[in-house]
Amino acid sequence: MRSKIVAGNWKMNNDKKESKKLIKDLKKAIKKEKLENTRVIVAPTFVNLSASIKSAKDSKIEVVAQNMHQAKNGAYTGEISADMLKAIDIKTVILGHSERRTYFNETDESLAAKVDAILANDLETIFCFGELLEDRKSENHFAVVESQISNALFHLEAGAWKSIILAYEPVWAIGTGETASAEQAQEMHAFIRSIVAKKYNNEVADAVSILYGGSVKPANAEEIFSKPDVDGGLIGGAALNVDDFTGIIKAI
Repeated sequence: MRSKIVAGNWKMNNDKKESKKLIKDLKKAIKKEKLENTRVIVAPTFVNLSASIKSAKDSKIEVVAQNMHQAKNGAYTGEISADMLKAIDIKTVILGHSERRTYFNETDESLAAKVDAILANDLETIFCFGELLEDRKSENHFAVVESQISNALFHLEAGAWKSIILAYEPVWAIGTGETASAEQAQEMHAFIRSIVAKKYNNEVADAVSILYGGSVKPANAEEIFSKPDVDGGLIGGAALNVDDFTGIIKAI
């Protein structure tokens, strides 16, 4: 059975004090929730990872990183390696978020190298992808998503997929207030699962968790999460508010 996952991407928000308080409040809010087969994840900024891990101790909250460089070490000013993350007990890394593709020119090729580094270091990745508004309007969204997945992930052996979580995020629905309908999310998630099955097999496709990311809120989470191929969400703005994030977790 594939895991249900609610992951909060905090992006460039929250200082150390705010990070610790949000985790403390979240721990209290979900303490009595029955979260069987459900993972609750938060992704603070790099400088607050260690403090957040300490704050999340003895809870169901997993702390993950928002990015990672593919090199082991070297002259890469401002970057973070797998060894650095592992040294503070990080086990999962978000890769390929649309903001990193847009603002930092990450490509399918560079992301493939990062995925290889993730796997070489026995880490797990939440791998993000999704189409622009013009892709959706031109009905090219399926081709764009298939290209992003195949270019970055389809060189992997089937066994590597145990360390892959997919996160479909239509770029036009991130931070805009726009949200893909539950039917649109299900249609794309089913398509994603079908191309994974075609490349590998049904066992691999059925086992991979596919998250939806794009203006998920407590008001729409239950409908989106009810779809058979939607296994949870990668949450942005709503993850910064403990009541909103808890409401989304309860909807899973």
